[in-house]
Amino acid sequence: MRKKIVAGNWKMNLTFEEGQQLTSEIVQMYKDEAIQEVIVVLNPPFPHLYPVKKLVGDTPGVAVGAQNCSDKESGAFTGEVSTKILASFGVSYVILGHSERREYFKEDNTLLAAKVNQVLAHGLTPIFCCGESLEIREAGTHEETVKAQLTASLFHLSPEEFSKVVIAYEPIWAIGTGKTATADQAQEMHAALRGHLASKYGQAVAAQTSILYGGSANPGNAKELFGKPDVDGGLIGGASLKSRDFIEIVKSF
Repeated sequence: MRKKIVAGNWKMNLTFEEGQQLTSEIVQMYKDEAIQEVIVVLNPPFPHLYPVKKLVGDTPGVAVGAQNCSDKESGAFTGEVSTKILASFGVSYVILGHSERREYFKEDNTLLAAKVNQVLAHGLTPIFCCGESLEIREAGTHEETVKAQLTASLFHLSPEEFSKVVIAYEPIWAIGTGKTATADQAQEMHAALRGHLASKYGQAVAAQTSILYGGSANPGNAKELFGKPDVDGGLIGGASLKSRDFIEIVKSF
């Protein structure tokens, strides 16, 4: 059975004190409301990772992830953070290929393939983002575009390696805009991507791959989105900064 995952991407937000408060509230709500069978992943900025991990502790079902990593193992790369370092203090997931990294930092498919390799080499789980711009969506080439992203950055992996990857589909035109793909649009793309995975790795591997939706999901639309058969959770941006909103999304399955 595929894992249900709700990952909160804090992006470049929250002071140390704010991050501590948010983490404490989410962990306590998760426990108090006896949430089961949903993995929560908190993805704060790098300086928050260790203190957030300490607050999460060994809470079952709650994990900590990074928003990015280096494609290098170690060395003279000032300002970079390796997966070896991340793994050393308990990070479990790493977001890769977010549209903001692709657009603002010019990360391409080749670089992302190298980052995927680093994440897997140190026993962490990549949350690999893919998606299309509004122009591509309107041109009707969105499926081909997103499938090409998966092919270029992931299809060098063996079936065993690929089975450790989580996919996050994010329509770029719905990130931070208040717009959201309809549940039917999300399902259509998730099904297309799962079919693409099956063409490479077979139905069994594709059926076990969690595909998350990322694009202005909120407590009002999460239930409909998560109710679709190929939507296995969400990569949540703005709503992950409010503990009650985030937990309501987690409870939407």
